[in-house]
Amino acid sequence: MSKATLTIDLQAIANNWRALDRRTKAETGAVVKADSYGLGAGRVANALAQAGARQFFVALAEEGAALRQALGDGPVINVFFGHMAGDAEAIRDAALTPMINSTEQLLRQLETLPGHPFGIQLDSGMNRLGMEPAEWAALSGIAQSQPLTLIMSHLACSDAPDHEMNAVQLRSFSDMTQGINVPRSLSATGGILLGSDYHFDVTRPGIGLYGGRPFDDAQPVVTLDVPIIQTRTVTPGETVGYGNSWTADTMVTLATVAAGYADGLKRAMGNAVGEACFQHEGKTLPIVGRVSMDLITVDISTLSDVPQTLQLIGPGQGVDDLADWAGTIGYEILTSLGARYDRHYIA
Repeated sequence: MSKATLTIDLQAIANNWRALDRRTKAETGAVVKADSYGLGAGRVANALAQAGARQFFVALAEEGAALRQALGDGPVINVFFGHMAGDAEAIRDAALTPMINSTEQLLRQLETLPGHPFGIQLDSGMNRLGMEPAEWAALSGIAQSQPLTLIMSHLACSDAPDHEMNAVQLRSFSDMTQGINVPRSLSATGGILLGSDYHFDVTRPGIGLYGGRPFDDAQPVVTLDVPIIQTRTVTPGETVGYGNSWTADTMVTLATVAAGYADGLKRAMGNAVGEACFQHEGKTLPIVGRVSMDLITVDISTLSDVPQTLQLIGPGQGVDDLADWAGTIGYEILTSLGARYDRHYIA
């Protein structure tokens, strides 16, 4: 088989949800936007629903409509982008709950879908999405007279527990929602880990469900096994890959494996970083030369036999290790994993 195999452990995702749920007294939702961070929203959301999740969060209405088909009636599906022009039919037909971000969106919601539930997103200091404090003060009375289901905001620096912005946003969100009898939500994974002051009524874990930082206690979710296409012996002084970027100092055995940056494996993981590696049976196997579009070369000199596959993501090294090697974050690694992988699910 020439395809790499991406294995997704649904039970581990469910266990991570349960572990985060136990950390709060709030209702625990689940963020499944971007196709559950690239892992398959339908399969993942159903596993989470079986674990007990009843509120799901997506980015846009089209994601919500597809998720409704996968989940069926019952669970709440909240849409972070709110009510964009042209969304009314999807919001109505799929029973979605838009998180209204502006005066314009609120007017659109009330004009096109009177009586349909919605939430409000407030800007507590991130300056990305949501109503500003003055805007919310002017509209809160109108919003509260409608079927308002949730008021939320988003933390900018929750992955840095000591960052002063966390307390600033907590105060801002608390001030804007004081005395309002509507469920509130401020925390994604990082906010959950900041403690009970940040939990409010509903939490929205995302990356922690999928095995990524900052939830260090998360169970591993993803493994990636990549087939070896060819092996060769390289002698001292020979170079490998584009740009002759790696030169052999000794005689080495190289394996060329069937994945590259077209599959979401970042080009920056090439030998310039000096740490990126595959693994096999506990042995670390360095990447040498540049990561190509479809191919990566790996030093397998320490192996006595040539296996069929090498593992890039697994118990020994996770998505955050790849992210460190590539100078990015685990979110980007997960959401970049390509469509060419043969995806297997462990229920």
